[in-house]
Amino acid sequence: MSCPCRVLAFTIALSTAASAVDAQQSSPALSLGAAVQEAIDHNPGLAAERANVQVAQSAIVTASLRPNPVATVGIMRADASLLDSGLSPNDESVRADFPFERGSKRERRIDQATLGRTVTELQLQNTIRLLVLDVETAFTDVQLATLDLSLARENLAAFNNVVTVNTERVRTGDLAQVELARSRLAAMQFANDVRQRETHLAVARSKLSTLLGRGPDGNSIAVAGDLRSDGPEWTLTDVQRRALASRPDLLAARSDQARTTADLRLQEANGKVDYTLSGEYHHQQGSTVGGNVGGVFFSVPLPFFNRNQGEIARATVQQEQSGTRTRALEAQIANEASTAFSQYTAARDVVRSIEGQMLAQARDVRTATEYSYRRGEASFVEFLDAVRAFNDTMQSYNQARADYAHSLFDLDAIVGKERP
Repeated sequence: MSCPCRVLAFTIALSTAASAVDAQQSSPALSLGAAVQEAIDHNPGLAAERANVQVAQSAIVTASLRPNPVATVGIMRADASLLDSGLSPNDESVRADFPFERGSKRERRIDQATLGRTVTELQLQNTIRLLVLDVETAFTDVQLATLDLSLARENLAAFNNVVTVNTERVRTGDLAQVELARSRLAAMQFANDVRQRETHLAVARSKLSTLLGRGPDGNSIAVAGDLRSDGPEWTLTDVQRRALASRPDLLAARSDQARTTADLRLQEANGKVDYTLSGEYHHQQGSTVGGNVGGVFFSVPLPFFNRNQGEIARATVQQEQSGTRTRALEAQIANEASTAFSQYTAARDVVRSIEGQMLAQARDVRTATEYSYRRGEASFVEFLDAVRAFNDTMQSYNQARADYAHSLFDLDAIVGKERP
């Protein structure tokens, strides 16, 4: 197959792929807010995490239950010879035992279970926080891949136009055949770039689709809106203060610390012995006479050996361990805030630098060089260099904008900002 035919076939294949992508994007575009809400509603991992709250609620019900009383019914039948001789009567008895818990055990159980539910609810909020960040990151990646694909198609269209013009110039003898070959080769290179960008977009869509609970096939996902750029002028002090005040994972750690304190109190209460009050009634019937017998009993275990020492020691260690973990998490969050703030300021400065110093200049150079090339005043190499410089600048700009959007979402996640 000749070179012109290969270029034509390659261009047709890319046009078909582009049409398929455009057809996929014909479905209603998904906004960031809608994507986040869909993930919260349908993400399977989050659905499993929600079940933990119901489990924790069941633990409160169990903790609030009181000990059951015990009822005992007994029947004793004497041998006929013993009954007739009056040595042993028939006996029917009913007994009831009522345990009484000491040390406010029930209240301590309820306190511990309630704090356990609070920890579970905060852990669920933290899971939602991380899921929202993942969705925002994946959404931004789809936006970036879409911009890069659009840029690649723009470059391909421009060079296809150059190939068309150069073909006519060669036919009229106004251009050397080697220049046409160079322009065709450049067009094929930009066509390969389009294919790569389409693959990047498909991968980004698949990741977003999985987070939304739709499965890995995300070809039908089209996103709406521009890359985020409306962040406030944060200060590092603001980020650290808000993170330490409202991060759900830190609040969960603090609640878990309170739960371990409640557990220690419960184990100390379990070390106190419980009483059992019992009542018993007997009806005895001999061969000729019968009678009734009643009794009241009070029993208490003697705590000579088991005073729940092991569980008290275990709860004490876990209380200290929980406090250490909380302090470690506070230090980690402060470090995360510092790192995220540095990334935010760096990304912001890069975007401003490209917008203020590079974009217009790169575009003007490309336009001027293309005009000069068409007039025969610039070589093809100069034109290609100008196009590639503009392409690199635009890709850097798109990536810088995406990094800036990522940094804003990271800051929101670090401070535990609630979504509307």
